[in-house]
Amino acid sequence: MTMLLPVISSNAASLNLKLVASSSTLLRKLVSSEIGAVQKQGCSSARGRSRSASRMYGVPAVRSSLTSGAQEQVVVKAMGKPVAPVLLLDVMGTLVRDPFYEDIPAFFGMTMKELLAAKHPTAWIEFECGQLTEEGLIKKFFADGRDFDIQGLKECMSKGYIYLEGVEELLQRLLSAGYTMHAFSNYPCWYSMIEDKLQLSQYMPWTFVSCHMGLRKPESEIYLEAARQLKLDPSSCVFVDDRRKNVEAAMAVGMRGIVFQNAKQLEEELVALGCSL
Repeated sequence: MTMLLPVISSNAASLNLKLVASSSTLLRKLVSSEIGAVQKQGCSSARGRSRSASRMYGVPAVRSSLTSGAQEQVVVKAMGKPVAPVLLLDVMGTLVRDPFYEDIPAFFGMTMKELLAAKHPTAWIEFECGQLTEEGLIKKFFADGRDFDIQGLKECMSKGYIYLEGVEELLQRLLSAGYTMHAFSNYPCWYSMIEDKLQLSQYMPWTFVSCHMGLRKPESEIYLEAARQLKLDPSSCVFVDDRRKNVEAAMAVGMRGIVFQNAKQLEEELVALGCSL
């Protein structure tokens, strides 16, 4: 294993870097090239260069920032074990069956086509973004303002929530293998009904839900905000969703992406990305 240890003074007066126990002449030359670039640009850009070096060698960079006037140490582990990606997982249609397409039309005694024609075009989206309360949804769900049994609808939806085939077993294995996972869902406050029935939080927290973030996939800002909250570069995240447009939007900001089809396919693609199960 090779370790690069840059120690950068706060006033850019010195830059001491050491290559310890190197077994690769080529790697030494590559790192030395990076060192020269850092020296030319000075301390103001050293942090960015260390990130660049980390990406170049496909290795993690660990940083500890000290108080003003102290030294900043940047430790880059070269040719070591790669950092496991953080998994950002859509919920409906990816982990859990979505009752919207069958159960809800049946509840209203409509076909899906009839329901789409009758409902307000933006009410559910506003509900998902936290812009409508449950009471507001009742008034606005149908374009003509008709009343309906909101409690009956919620009970219908709750009955329809089940893990998709093979998904819970895969989540258990991912958790046992030490992977960090976060729910990343377009859903209103009713996500609590999913939690009550399936206890998804035993595998991951409900970290990114549209009703709390005020944003929905595939808006680019929701992916960037997720990375900011996690204090991660987007490239350290793998985003999984059953909707291609949501995955493409995540990949556009630098995340890796998987379009979910089934649990077996998801596992195979995670392994292809380097995840060990």
